[in-house]
Amino acid sequence: MDEARSGYRVLIADDDVHVHQSLSTYFRREGYQTLSAYDGEDAIQQVRQSRPDMMLLDIMMPKMDGLVVCREVRKFSTLPIIMLTAKGEEFDKLLGLELGADDYITKPFSPREVLARVKAVLRRMYELKEEEKSKHLVVSNLDIDMGAFIVKLSGQVVPCTPKEIEILWTLSSNPGMVFSREHLLQSIWGYDFLGDTRAVDSHIKRIRAKLCQSGNPWDIKTVWGVGYRFEIAQ
Repeated sequence: MDEARSGYRVLIADDDVHVHQSLSTYFRREGYQTLSAYDGEDAIQQVRQSRPDMMLLDIMMPKMDGLVVCREVRKFSTLPIIMLTAKGEEFDKLLGLELGADDYITKPFSPREVLARVKAVLRRMYELKEEEKSKHLVVSNLDIDMGAFIVKLSGQVVPCTPKEIEILWTLSSNPGMVFSREHLLQSIWGYDFLGDTRAVDSHIKRIRAKLCQSGNPWDIKTVWGVGYRFEIAQ
């Protein structure tokens, strides 16, 4: 896949004009289309109306901050979200991941770095949709369709982000196998996530909140000091 000719549309949500100028110029040169939002309310409206393929979302924005935007967008959309955070905002980074962000980049950053992250996420989504169209797994009341990126629990669709679905697929298609956080980072994110394995923990927490219910004949178990495994009741 040649991302430079993909025509993907990236929404840049940031109140800094210089960020828009530098990223838009760089992205368009690489063949991407860009949309701009300068406050949180406009960002949500553009996600609803313009349906971009990805959003770069700054945390500190007027009217509605990025964390609130992320939470609200996740109520109706699974588009990839990369948070833009100021250096040292550790709490905000982790909270952003818990709210459903797929990745984060710390300011100051170079347009080249942002483009590389965007390409990695979009490439991953494209490859999954093309290569895994036929992948469909049913484990009792859990139904995962990787081609359509749909998860059902007891016949009801449960909205999940692409990263959550990938983690769930990896674990559930290998029941009993223990996956380290490092392995999940490398195989699902496709690069070293700044060495921060808490990204995996945040996504597992969200998956459990959405899908792990009492009465399920399966569960996602924590293997302390190692990682996680998908366990089916005997």
